[in-house]
Amino acid sequence: MGHSEGVQVIATTISGSIKDWGKVERIVPLFGDLGRDDVHLHAVGSHREARERTRDLVREGSRVVISAGGSGTFNAVLEGCLDSGVGLQEVSLGFLRKGSADLIGKVLGMPDEIEAAIQVFVDSLAANRVQPCDVIRVESQEGDAPDRHFVGYSGAEIFGRIPFYTENRMTKYYKGVLSQLFGDLGPFFVGASLSSLERTVRGLGGGKRAWEVKVDGGESQIGRYQAMIIVNGDLGADLPFARDVPLGSGDFHLFGLKDLGLFRLPGQFKKAFDASIQKDPERWGFESFQIRESLSLRPKGGGAFPVNVDGSTMMCGGRASFRIVDQVNLISR
Repeated sequence: MGHSEGVQVIATTISGSIKDWGKVERIVPLFGDLGRDDVHLHAVGSHREARERTRDLVREGSRVVISAGGSGTFNAVLEGCLDSGVGLQEVSLGFLRKGSADLIGKVLGMPDEIEAAIQVFVDSLAANRVQPCDVIRVESQEGDAPDRHFVGYSGAEIFGRIPFYTENRMTKYYKGVLSQLFGDLGPFFVGASLSSLERTVRGLGGGKRAWEVKVDGGESQIGRYQAMIIVNGDLGADLPFARDVPLGSGDFHLFGLKDLGLFRLPGQFKKAFDASIQKDPERWGFESFQIRESLSLRPKGGGAFPVNVDGSTMMCGGRASFRIVDQVNLISR
């Protein structure tokens, strides 16, 4: 049986907690125990390699691909599918949770324990259970940054800077420790804290900036934000903003935490991540935008700025534009 047939698993060797690191070698045997002998494992050492391997496999005819890693690995596999030139509607994409902030995997009902997760995949593949999910493209107006795509979350300001602290190579090791001690969002909140501190120092030097937000080609709105968070839909309790919005709804959402000063920021973050901020948005500087066609974010005064794309950094210049461009079928419980 050729590798173009069956199920392809793209696994990053170091992602998630220390416990997660040992999952890779168990994937194929567990599938085999449940009668699936058509599963092929491709262990890779980087997101770039994951993207390239996925591209090649889909070009060769593979149509079922499972990402085994965190959100960064999943995004690389998604973009590898796009790079292949094969229509996304022909591909079924799965998320085996083995990383930090694996929000899409949780939304799809995938357990964290690998034995239970493999059982879910076997059952879902047999029943062809998939969930349509919109794919959003991010374009930079200036510079040479290539377009990026995501299905989960994105953002700017503090949210855009977080990957700088969580995605470099050495960080992978302390992320494993943090995830083991504090759960999936441990690295995220450490990254958010360091980003907040950096932003505070920058602000003391007069570095805070206003943003121009334009939704669906309408009039621009100007504001100063501590964090800007973009979500495709309901990403569950860990990012509780677009409640009950399906991932394939045909729209997406921007949520902004306005700059109310350094001492209000911890309270804003706490209220945002326990969802209570939506009960009194004006008090806590919480703004929301629903996007049906396009979103444009531009810092006043121009310059380069980082955008968080499903947990990785995209450096944009001038303006970042967001638009739904496709749909992919996600293997679901």
